[in-house]
Parts: sequence; C-alpha cells; structure tokens
Amino acid sequence: MTLDPVTLAVLKGRLEQIADEMDATLFRAAFNPTIAEAHDACHGIYEATTGATLIQGKSGLPIFVGVMAFGVKAVIDKFTGDNAPREGDVFIFNDPYLGGTHLSDLRLIRPCFHSGKLFCWLASVGHWHDVGGAVPGNYNPAATEYFQEGVLIPPVRLYSAGRLNQDIVDIILAASRLPVSAFGDLNAHLSALDLGTARVAALLAESGPDLVAAAFAELTARAATMMRAEIAGLPDGRWEEEDFLDNDGRNDVPLRIACAVTIAGDRLTLDFTGSADACAGPVNISRATTIASVYVALKHLFPEVAANSGVLDPVAIILPPNSLLDAQRPKPTGGYTETILRIIDVLFCAFARIRPGHAIGNAYGTINALSIAGNRADGARWVMFSFFGGGHGGNPEGDGLSHGNPPIATAIIPPVEIMEAAYPIRFTQWALRPGSGGAGTHRGGMGAIYEIELRDAAAELFVFAERARFAPRGVLGGGQGAMNVVEYEQADGWHTPALGSKVVGVKLTRGQRIRLESPGGGGWGDPAGRDPAAAERDARMGYLA
Repeated sequence: MTLDPVTLAVLKGRLEQIADEMDATLFRAAFNPTIAEAHDACHGIYEATTGATLIQGKSGLPIFVGVMAFGVKAVIDKFTGDNAPREGDVFIFNDPYLGGTHLSDLRLIRPCFHSGKLFCWLASVGHWHDVGGAVPGNYNPAATEYFQEGVLIPPVRLYSAGRLNQDIVDIILAASRLPVSAFGDLNAHLSALDLGTARVAALLAESGPDLVAAAFAELTARAATMMRAEIAGLPDGRWEEEDFLDNDGRNDVPLRIACAVTIAGDRLTLDFTGSADACAGPVNISRATTIASVYVALKHLFPEVAANSGVLDPVAIILPPNSLLDAQRPKPTGGYTETILRIIDVLFCAFARIRPGHAIGNAYGTINALSIAGNRADGARWVMFSFFGGGHGGNPEGDGLSHGNPPIATAIIPPVEIMEAAYPIRFTQWALRPGSGGAGTHRGGMGAIYEIELRDAAAELFVFAERARFAPRGVLGGGQGAMNVVEYEQADGWHTPALGSKVVGVKLTRGQRIRLESPGGGGWGDPAGRDPAAAERDARMGYLA
C-alpha cells in the first residue's frame, strides 16, 4: 500500500500521541518520585512478530525504548503455541539479560489484537523505588551477583485473558521494602497500558489495520534510508577511540571501553573488541543494553533520522563475548547507567574526528545515583533514591548546557521541594559548580554542587557514580571538564570514598551531610579562540574557579 505524505504524517503524529499519552498517564499516577517527578520511564509501540521498535514517546527515556525491543522479543519467544498471547494478557519482568537494563526497571508488555489477530505490542517501563536486594534503592556498588541487587522476575503473565494473577503481585510486593509505592507504580503502568490499548483500538477502527501497518512499514523504511544517506555522506575509513570507567565498585582497576568505527559507503561498523572483560562489580551490561546505547548515541549524532528500529539497519555492532558489554547471568548490572554513558562518550569522540563540524564535547558522564535509607520514629521504612545533573559538552553553536541531564535520558532532576517533603533530609546547597566546565572556544557546561543533611536520627548512605578518575573529554582542542567529587561527613570530619565515586553502607547520624560535586562538560575548540566578551561574562557571573 502506498501512502501519500500527508496521510503518513497524520498517522505518525497520531501514533506518537498514543505513546505520549501513556507517558503522561504513568507520570501522573505513579507513587514513587523517580517516575512521578523525574520521569524515569517510557512507552513505545512494537512490531507484532519481531518486537522491533515502531514508535516511541517523546517524554520517556530513549535508552528504555531501545532495550524494550529485546524485551518484547523475549516475550514473543517464550510464549508460543498453546501458551501464545491472548487478548487481555499483560506480561511483566525485569530480567536484565533478556532485554532489561537493571532490576529496578520493571517492564510491562501488552499485546494489542484486532479482529482476533495480534497487531502490535505496547510496552511500559519505569524505575521502581525498591525491588529488594542487599541495598535500599538497589544501586549496590559492592554487588558481585544480581541476587545482591534485587529480585529478578522472568517474563510471566501478570494478567491472563483479562484475569489478574494475584500470586505474582503478592510476590513482587513481598520483595520490596516499599510495597505501597510498588503497588501504586504497578497500577499506574496498567492504567497507561489500558489507555494505550484503547487508543490503538480507536485508531484501527477509524483507519483500518492495513493503513496503520503500512505506516509502520514506511516509517521504518524511511529511517533506514535516512540513516544510510547520513553514513554515505561521511568519509570512508576507520577510527579508534577509548575511554575508561573508574572501577567496578569491587576492584580499584580502570575498565576500558574501546570502539573501532568503520565507514564503508552507506554501512557503519562499530567494533567494541578490546573492551574490558565482564567484571566482578555491577557495571556490566547486557548485549541488549549495549545495542540500545548505540541507538541512543546515533540518534544524538543524527537527530533528523526518524526514531525507530530502522536506525540500526545499516549498522553492524560487534561485541566481544563475555565482555563488560555482553555480560551473562549472574553478573551484576545495577550500575548500567555509567557504562552506557561511557559508550556514548566514546562514540561522540570518534565522530568528532569523522565530522568535526558537528563535534560535541563529552557530557558529565555519571548519574551520581544516591540512596539514603532509614526508619522513621514509628518504625516505618523510608528510602530516598535520586540521580543528579552535570555539565554538557561545548558544541559548534555555543557553550554546553550547565546542570543538565545525561544524554541517555529526557528525565527531570527531581525537585528539591519534593525530596525534602518526602524524606527526612535537607539540602544545604544546590548550586552550579564554578570552574567545572572544560575550557574552549565554547566551554563545557558546569556541573553542580549538592549537599544534603540528614534530619533523622540515623540512616545508611549509598552512592554509585563515576568520573572521579577520568574526566569528561573536550574535542577539537577543548579542555576536560572537572572530575566528580563525592564526600561524606562523619564524627571526625569529611571523608572521600576509597574507590573515588562509590559509597557502600556508610552510617549517617542527625546533622551529618553528603556532598556531590558533579563533573562539568568537555570544551569545544581552542580556548584561545574564546570571545573576550564571553570570557568577561564568565568571570562576572562567577563561573570561573
């Protein structure tokens, strides 16, 4: 079926609106602030037989969209024959090795039928507050197996032909330190899927399945065509880049992430051979997560290409088996965010050499995942989990964004007012970090300083972060951003973690503080070329150290 451009544009907008409405429904209904306020979640529409990404929402996390395609495929592969999906089914899982990220990210997948035939899949994913494990909030820098990070849920039927399996709900809630929060999030996901199913049904009734299926096929084909054209416009050749993670949270040894980028005509090959082997600590990622991070990086580098599985059609990705980027169970994956950010940094640096006119300095490269947990006076458990911002890289058009979110996310840094209202803590500082952006013709954006004081009698502190040993890099002669600084207060004064950026189970008492000084972005271009007026403004505004 041939679609005219107007019809295709209308259908594309209608389909994206379905995913956007699902995003909004989850954000408004979720109980935990990581979803409700920070928007650490996403929704998408996926192909019926392959699970390939067809449509993604504009408000959710791009990394979730890419990984979810593998999750949908895992459900397709498992539930076949007499056990095939039926109308009213909903599947749930968090298995990071079957199209997940880490155990905190719960995935709910629902088949959409039309006239008794499976037409597509809808998926909803969000970061839940706590799913068990050794550490409240689940970011456990000391984990050596996924068992220490939380409870792994394989793909199972939560609803069977419209009937809730209460046993599954009971198991999930029993595993969480915060069952009320988990129950609220679960029902928020289900509400989003209900809305999405109703919207898809209305669209199919109005336009017919053949027309909508033709739109899916055309949008995917166009993304592939656009990506081939972008690659063909680049010079042929081979470029190698590398960067490092500080350590794995267990052993203080840097971990290499290497990539050789080869362009031949309209084909792109990304070869990660030479990257570190799978490690003891929780910075491993699955093959699905690595491929999804490449998808996100390419969408940053080629923003005009449509966002669906067609982006990867002309791209070959080579991963060394059993490496840090192809981890197998039971290797821990809780700190996956840090590793995928480094993959994006490596690709940004490689493409800065391939097409300098579009070069971007590295962003700050860590989410600074922070958990503080304790018990209130009445014995009730509380768990604060949050992530924090930093500087983005300078670029051809100007200075990098200060205090932004990482390139893997469209999430929002949770508001200080929400966190102070929800937990017995107080922010004593929340400010830009002077001098943290890398020097350049266009300097890197500034990181931030966050200082948090405990207002309860006692609590435990956990931090999972990176970039305390290897700074965000500049491009085209730009300088490095400042490295991450993590400090916490004890009775004898301030301490810095032995591993630089990772803290496990430190005891805090009332009035003691934790301070994060997040990295700035790398600079763009020779600092000698900076506009004197811009340099004067930096000094006047206090942006310089």
